[in-house]
Amino acid sequence: GMSIAVLGPTFQNLAANVHKNVSDIYYIFVGRSLGYLGGSVLGGVLFDCMNAHLLLALSMSATTVGLYGIPWCKKSLLLTGLMSVIGASMGILDTGGNVLVLNTWGAEAGPHMQALHFSFAAGAFVAPILAKMALGGSESRELPAVEKTNQSVLRSVPTAPATSVTSALKHHLGADFLWSYVVIGTYLLLVSFCFFTLYSRGSSARDKSKASLQKHVLAKYHYALIGLLFIFFFCYVGAEVTYGSYVFTYAKVFAAMKDSEAAALNSVFWGAFAACRGVAIFCATCLYPGTMILLSIVGSAASSSCLAFFARHPASLWVGSAVYGASMATIFPSGISWIEQYTVVQGKSASLFVIGAALGEMCVPAVVGYLQGRFHHVPVVMYTAVVTSAMTVLLFPLMYKLANCPGESGVRDVSESEDRKALLSASRLNEDEE
Repeated sequence: GMSIAVLGPTFQNLAANVHKNVSDIYYIFVGRSLGYLGGSVLGGVLFDCMNAHLLLALSMSATTVGLYGIPWCKKSLLLTGLMSVIGASMGILDTGGNVLVLNTWGAEAGPHMQALHFSFAAGAFVAPILAKMALGGSESRELPAVEKTNQSVLRSVPTAPATSVTSALKHHLGADFLWSYVVIGTYLLLVSFCFFTLYSRGSSARDKSKASLQKHVLAKYHYALIGLLFIFFFCYVGAEVTYGSYVFTYAKVFAAMKDSEAAALNSVFWGAFAACRGVAIFCATCLYPGTMILLSIVGSAASSSCLAFFARHPASLWVGSAVYGASMATIFPSGISWIEQYTVVQGKSASLFVIGAALGEMCVPAVVGYLQGRFHHVPVVMYTAVVTSAMTVLLFPLMYKLANCPGESGVRDVSESEDRKALLSASRLNEDEE
């Protein structure tokens, strides 16, 4: 969460660092998105054939290298390459985190899955604050601000002389700008050490074998379920990112809000999103994933309809944004926990979910931006929220119907193979006794 969200508040500084205008380095987002897609595909393959803890540790280490390198990068092409590395690492981490939670806790993964995705939201909330604090110190050129900067650098690099460190950092990006990236990179480095420790203790293999013993049954319509959930996540994440990206502009253009009010509205949406993900950790202990999905899609459908038809009223815009953000919060983790109840979710399947979400994040906001540019007086953002909510309302009952179709043939084949293994092992034991 922090690694992805820190880019937004520091985007202008990155552009200045590579001597480009903001509009000229849009391709770093393309590089990161392509890296994310590639990492999701690669992670889905690798997690089925190697230790999960080791792969997560390596992906976090690669992210650390990218974060450490970005503040010192002076070439736009190199910056794009580093963004691609971070995107690929994030794709592996997103896929692997979901798989590891399912392999470790199995049918009881609901609260843990919600906690995992709450940590993403918490990181995305913390990173802009950290970046703003750092950038706030670099905006002033007065002597007290310089002294404060020196003190912060001395805390992070206590053995270096103050004058040499300050001059070196000023020559590149400024101490505060470097500080936010170094803090996040160092945090990820510490987390990667934890995963290396888990790998050295060999617990991942035991967890994976335990999970494989718990569940072998594929649903009768396994691939259809995976495909429908791919579309489901495409619509959901596309709507989430689109609303969060355009609600500020919508509030200014259609609701005639001031900049401060529009920013507060945006914060209400993401604040409700993050808060509801935190609450969902506890709700998942007493509610089924399907129940949480049903409540979420009903809430998103109702709030998006309110936003589409009554958004010009300030009260409905504020309340609708809060309810919409809260309703969107639990769908992705609940969806993964829900599908695990009916069929096997391995690395390749989890990677398809992540790819669907990533494609929705890329495509839906781009299409909405294009349409909004063509039809200036139409609230395309709100209509998109209604359409995507309607899609999820239609898709979930269909997925539920397919998931509950009896897969007798698949179960019979699995049970017969297990019986054969049991008989073979029993016969070998008898031979050993003789």
